[in-house]
Amino acid sequence: MRRVAGLILGAALLAACTGEAPEPEPEATNIPEELVEAAPPPPPVPDEDAIGTPMAERVATLGLLNKRNNISREFELSPGETRRVGDVVIRLAACERTAPWETTNETGAFVQVTVRDRPDADSQLEWRRIFSGWLFRNSPSLNVVEHPVYDVWVKDCAMSFPGEEDPSGTPAESGGDTGAAAEATSEA
Repeated sequence: MRRVAGLILGAALLAACTGEAPEPEPEATNIPEELVEAAPPPPPVPDEDAIGTPMAERVATLGLLNKRNNISREFELSPGETRRVGDVVIRLAACERTAPWETTNETGAFVQVTVRDRPDADSQLEWRRIFSGWLFRNSPSLNVVEHPVYDVWVKDCAMSFPGEEDPSGTPAESGGDTGAAAEATSEA
């Protein structure tokens, strides 16, 4: 009798596998209203004498790992922007990197991570901020997002400094005709 029941169960499972798989539920990406109101103030406007790309024009590349299903995602945020991926909301306040002429190269971003989960087994799902601070690419152990399911890290901060080469690989324009200057020095 057990053998017949096992065969019927096995046949039912096999039939379920050969049919069309159900569509996965779409992942929520809209920011909950209670988190929109708690948005941090916009990044401060830099001084006119500040070096580098203005904060509003920078773009940080962040990584997000869901340790439950081992799915890693990469996304780009500008300062002041918020992104939701399922039960995680990440807000970028600022990103920085050291100037190329400095001896220690470091890239960092000030992020806030909010997760929807249960604080304990008897409670309802609720949004909780699990991290607010600077994350550093080259020194990840200085500040860590501590959560059993999610991990967030900084991959890059796209910005430039005066004198750096542009993305095409040619030096930044100096405003003069370097060809004519080279000819003048060779004739002298």
